[in-house]
Amino acid sequence: MQSPIRPTDAGTAAHDRLYRVLRTRIMHGELMPGAALTLRGIGKQFGVSMTPAREAVRRLAAEGALTVSSSGRVTTPELSNERIEELAALRALLEPELAARALPRAHLALIDRLHTINGTVAEVVSRQDAVGYIRANLEFHRTLYLRAQAPAMLAMAETVWLQLGPTMRALYGRLGRTEPPRHHVSILAALRAGDEPGLRLSVRTDVTQGLRLLAV
Repeated sequence: MQSPIRPTDAGTAAHDRLYRVLRTRIMHGELMPGAALTLRGIGKQFGVSMTPAREAVRRLAAEGALTVSSSGRVTTPELSNERIEELAALRALLEPELAARALPRAHLALIDRLHTINGTVAEVVSRQDAVGYIRANLEFHRTLYLRAQAPAMLAMAETVWLQLGPTMRALYGRLGRTEPPRHHVSILAALRAGDEPGLRLSVRTDVTQGLRLLAV
């Protein structure tokens, strides 16, 4: 059983904390596509009542992270090829722009941090750890995009990551890849060189190449 979700001293509601925990699990691919959830099961797993479980599910469904059928059945989404292509197009629009906006603030400490994270990416890939790969890969991108100081744009990108999480898990679990994404190296090189066109191209290629494999 997971640690109980309780209100913090600051007064954060239990449903908000539960929402964030479930959101992170879905985004990182800890749940496969079509995985069924129940309010009772969520409540038992996280030590909360039905009310916060219901509210957390409602919020995640509104973000496209969960699907609720007319009968009330709750599952993670199973994306069609058309939906995957749409989400890939959104990543191709949003993420190169975020990277370009981050470039003027890409100091050496940030580049060193990204290099370290990329080492973690390589390590988890070598272990064929699909969830670890998704988590570390998103940390690489989020760490860069935070420097863009464009919170609304980053929130949109994270919503796309959230919707793709389970499907990404299915993909990388199936591929069993043992080599890290090579485009991270070109992203780091473009950051060091202050090369905005090269950075945009590297990010766009990185975020769309894997998604093309999803739509096969």
